[in-house]
Amino acid sequence: MDRAVVAYDGRPVLDGVSLRVDPAEVVAILGANGSGKSTLVKSALGLVPLAKGEVRLFGTPLRRFRSWHRLGYVPQRVGAGSGVPATVGEVVAEGRLARRGFLRFPSGADKRAVEEALTAVGLADRAREPVSVLSGGQQQRVLIARALAGAPELLVLDEPTAGVDAASQEAFAACLHHFVEQGGTVVFVAHELGPLRPLITRAVVVHHGEIIHDGAPPEPAGHHAEPGHDHVHPHASVEAPGLLGSA
Repeated sequence: MDRAVVAYDGRPVLDGVSLRVDPAEVVAILGANGSGKSTLVKSALGLVPLAKGEVRLFGTPLRRFRSWHRLGYVPQRVGAGSGVPATVGEVVAEGRLARRGFLRFPSGADKRAVEEALTAVGLADRAREPVSVLSGGQQQRVLIARALAGAPELLVLDEPTAGVDAASQEAFAACLHHFVEQGGTVVFVAHELGPLRPLITRAVVVHHGEIIHDGAPPEPAGHHAEPGHDHVHPHASVEAPGLLGSA
């Protein structure tokens, strides 16, 4: 992203944000509610239009980018079934569409990719069940499996563990660890880090539409936070020398 500006009703939500993510990085986008962190990732994917600035994906300007199979996206708090009756396996199989297209029948490779993705998130035994019977945390894992099924190089996740039970958070962290070990790149929005903290190579803190920190993950608010409850204050570590961009 280069000097990206996003405005809603004339009010800037992102104000000249520049951000580069390199291969094999695990970047956490942090900040308080309304800080602009979700808008940052949505505008990077073309889901929210830029008023000014430019986005490049894999070196290609966003307006000309067509290799969507290289990217997996998990939106924020969207039910895996989306109101349509579907099994877990059917939802995950949607992740292969960017690779095989809508008019081709699933191949053996497609089916194996779905099985591997479900195994990665710990739901291989639920493939034939309706998504609607799963818990919220399990549905989130289905969406992550759908993204993984496409064998992306980059995973973009918007608050993947928000409102998710501890078991699903741990399963997701293990899954992400495996993806990173295979050379994958990850960008995710978070309000708290929980079991994902050990995987992070870099943290970006957004505040009032600007990046105020780009570097090591800030310490959790209060150094005695219990595991899974390391709420990150948006101003954490902002006085550390050398860690800030201009605010």
